Amino acid sequence: MKAVESKGPSVRVLRVGEQVRHILSEILARGDVHDDLLTKQPVSITEVRMSPDLRHATVFVKPLLGKDEDKVLKALRTNTAWLQKSVAEKMSMKYAAKLKFLSDESFDEASHIEKLLRDPKVARDLEGEG
Repeated sequence: MKAVESKGPSVRVLRVGEQVRHILSEILARGDVHDDLLTKQPVSITEVRMSPDLRHATVFVKPLLGKDEDKVLKALRTNTAWLQKSVAEKMSMKYAAKLKFLSDESFDEASHIEKLLRDPKVARDLEGEG
């Protein structure tokens, strides 16, 4: 009997990533971080990708309206140790995941694709297919 190959993260890895996302979102929404920029600037935690061993979490963030993105990332990275500790206290895990903050580029990519699709040359080609 063949073993079933895994094609993506396990349900547990996805569930833990979503739990970390919710906890970080709650911390930032309440303004618990002792950083003026993070308390004044709304930040969306769009996704958290956990490593298979649950020891590393890549956190994708997007400031509201994409404003001050570099400053927000710097502030999050400066407060990483405190955020890791806060997340670990709210989760019942054997290890506290190491957090890595990255900018979520998916919105920019989607906007770029949408702009390309609205280009008159592309629109003409798409109309020819229908």
